[in-house]
Amino acid sequence: MEDSSAPLLTHIEDEDTSPPLTFDKIFEQSLSDLGLSQFLQILLVGLAFAFDSQQIFITVFTDAYPTWHCLDHTVCNPATTDICELPRSAWEWDGGFKGKTVISEFELECSSSLLRGLPTSAFYLGSIVGGVFMAMIPDSFLGRKQLLFFTTLAMSFTGISIFFSTNIWIYVFLKFIIGFARSQICTYAFNLIGERVSTKWRPRGAMIPFTLFVLGFMSLSGIAYLVRHASWRVLYLCTSVPAAIHSVLIYLFALESPRWLHVQGRNEEATEVLKRISPASRAYLESVSARLPSKDDVESTPSSSIKDLFIRKWAFRRILVVMTIMFGLGMMYYGVPLAVRDIDVNIYLSEALNAAVELPTFVIAPILLEKFNRRSSVLANCLVGGALAVFCFVLTLLGLTNIAFVFELGSFFCARIGFNLMAVYMIEMFPTCVRNFATTMLRLSLVLGGAVCPIIASVGRNVPSFSFAVFGFTVSGLGFFALLLPETKGSSLCDTLEAQEQREQRAMETSNSSC
Repeated sequence: MEDSSAPLLTHIEDEDTSPPLTFDKIFEQSLSDLGLSQFLQILLVGLAFAFDSQQIFITVFTDAYPTWHCLDHTVCNPATTDICELPRSAWEWDGGFKGKTVISEFELECSSSLLRGLPTSAFYLGSIVGGVFMAMIPDSFLGRKQLLFFTTLAMSFTGISIFFSTNIWIYVFLKFIIGFARSQICTYAFNLIGERVSTKWRPRGAMIPFTLFVLGFMSLSGIAYLVRHASWRVLYLCTSVPAAIHSVLIYLFALESPRWLHVQGRNEEATEVLKRISPASRAYLESVSARLPSKDDVESTPSSSIKDLFIRKWAFRRILVVMTIMFGLGMMYYGVPLAVRDIDVNIYLSEALNAAVELPTFVIAPILLEKFNRRSSVLANCLVGGALAVFCFVLTLLGLTNIAFVFELGSFFCARIGFNLMAVYMIEMFPTCVRNFATTMLRLSLVLGGAVCPIIASVGRNVPSFSFAVFGFTVSGLGFFALLLPETKGSSLCDTLEAQEQREQRAMETSNSSC
């Protein structure tokens, strides 16, 4: 290693002839290879996605309506009798266990559907409120690692406290707190990973947390099956205790974003992080660290991410374009699995296959990011996904439901790839000082797109699979907004808004001169 780095060090020592040294050049050079230490750091931080997915989908099992059986067959029949019209002595929950789910323990079997669905609604309301509130926190506050630690710790400890809830209202309140706490976990984790990976490895490294998200949901099904005979509270313990341990591991072993440290003027700490991530580059980093500007020379970072994104026209226009595209992708991603019930196929099989087709997207998306331009990939993906959804609508009208279901899987596949592409695209389009807020807006627009899906599905209920046509035309049309975004393929990350502006201005001048 010493011999191979000698020419590089000799070149660096000649300060009179060497080009200006920037932190970005040091970052890309030191992390040019994806080593074991860096991979383990990605896994450590990416596991936050897995625990987040478990909290998102846990109510599928804890708040389910349990099965029951008759004790007095002279007055009841489980197949035809309404449980609410029977005396309590005439029936019993299967297994004789009252605490199997929230509905049975809190005696909600005859309550309104609004009350039974209130915990889940509180969770998503907390996610929206938490997302808006935490988006207002400047990117200079605490740092990526600390914010991830506090939010994962709050989510896990609130999940553990659910074990002690004594009524439905305490449970609803705690679900709101969990939603509030986890609202930005994926944003902090994704940015922390993206800011510690070089341009070369960013497409592949960014797919690891998304893969862990799907695996977290799949593991939840296995855990729920293993504790199916225990109280619903046990499932919260089985998911929240490991999440709490993971948050402690983040605090002890996860490394801060070197780019964030550099923006704060803490170049010595940033260099130390790079040394720990890539031990093979230690000699190179020691030789160049002294040439970085001191904290007093570093330009101060913006105090408010929201202020800067609204004041600068290019940034505000860009965030609106991104949110527009993500709104369409959100409609397709959340709406297609919902609309599949309009196709005459087995709903359990269809939902299982929809989940399964997500996994290949984490392999295909990096290939698209490495081989093709960002704008063309996003636009082509939206057009193909929209066309597949429209074909699904047409085939359903013709009665070809099996073929229509294949097209449905294809449209959902494209929706997931589109989200993967835009997530990486977002990291590259916004600098470090506002990246948390920009990523939050991406996720919020995705959720808003999903929020309108039930309305569209209910409006088109009289026309089979009408929703697919709406989703298809919408995502295809909004996909053309990608042409308004800059091309970022192969470019490194910027740390300030000024640097982002200067780089894109130079790229525009180069493009004009070549024409």
